[in-house]
Amino acid sequence: MVLSCIDPRFQHIVHNHLQKKKLIGKYSAFTIAGAAVGVTHNKFKQWHKTFYDNLATSIKLHKIEKLIVINHKDCGAAKIAYGKKEFTPANEKKIHNDSFSKIKKQIKKRFPKLKVELNLISLDSKITKF
Repeated sequence: MVLSCIDPRFQHIVHNHLQKKKLIGKYSAFTIAGAAVGVTHNKFKQWHKTFYDNLATSIKLHKIEKLIVINHKDCGAAKIAYGKKEFTPANEKKIHNDSFSKIKKQIKKRFPKLKVELNLISLDSKITKF
């Protein structure tokens, strides 16, 4: 399964990344504002159950063995999660790191056999694995 953000600026980058990995037609997609931020941060708490219910269904129906998470920089959901304080690159890094840490921990607890791959897209379209 691939968890990615709704931001239209990054859809082609996600697609190209998955194409390079030869995954087109081989994954379930869950696209939500903020990707891991949207399914871990308390500002979006109502979304969390939907994601985990969907993931459980995808595992059951499609025998999913890996969750590929793709967050991106300059994320509007990360800004909402951070609140009214100044949003700096350091704050943004912390929000992404926190979301990655939380999702990895929650996946391990709920789906111990599921592998997790964490990625962050920069504004110059480079994808970094965490």
